[in-house]
Amino acid sequence: MIYFNNVSKVYRDTVALDDVTFTVESGEFVSIVGHSGAGKTTLTKLILAEESPSDGTVFFESINVNKLKNKDLTKLRRRIGMVFQDYKLLSNKTAYENIAFAMEAVGKTEEEIASDVPHVLELVDLSHRVMHFPYQMSGGEQQRLAIARAIINQPELVIADEPTGNLDPVNTHEIVQILKKINDLGTTVILTTHNRGVIESVGKRMITMENGKIIRDTKQDK
Repeated sequence: MIYFNNVSKVYRDTVALDDVTFTVESGEFVSIVGHSGAGKTTLTKLILAEESPSDGTVFFESINVNKLKNKDLTKLRRRIGMVFQDYKLLSNKTAYENIAFAMEAVGKTEEEIASDVPHVLELVDLSHRVMHFPYQMSGGEQQRLAIARAIINQPELVIADEPTGNLDPVNTHEIVQILKKINDLGTTVILTTHNRGVIESVGKRMITMENGKIIRDTKQDK
């Protein structure tokens, strides 16, 4: 599904990625671990074509993402659900409205919204928060809502960039379990984190990054 072919990214004098090559197969759960500055977020931005590689090529399936025109790039990004550390929820909208807004953006009907939103809220255990605003919810609940919004349009890939960075251990565990459930339903998941304990609780493939390089990939250890 995702293929990085000898990808490097340099910002002025800073090397963010250094000759990175790896593949993520459809249906995999891949955790990318590394300290701040290791290159994790740069990697996710390259998948979304928010950044272009200085060298090498990034493919989504057989598509070179950096050769897409704006119209086709928008279509590609709709196949990807993003979850961020700081949630990026709409503060003036309820849980229901936050998810409905994501559906409206891709042209879903009111009937589809009314049918699908309750199901995804149930999936992330937020049915009891349907009419609550983000400020009325805990950090863990806000992150679960962010995940619900990310998956409501049934993306093929979910990228969770440090989704547990602001959470305590209990909420961290809950977020990891929800991501595993999403993966079990067939969605490819890429999780970035600096917390090795999170990775160990996932129990899936782990890519370790350091100074822009991949220094270990447990898929290759098997």
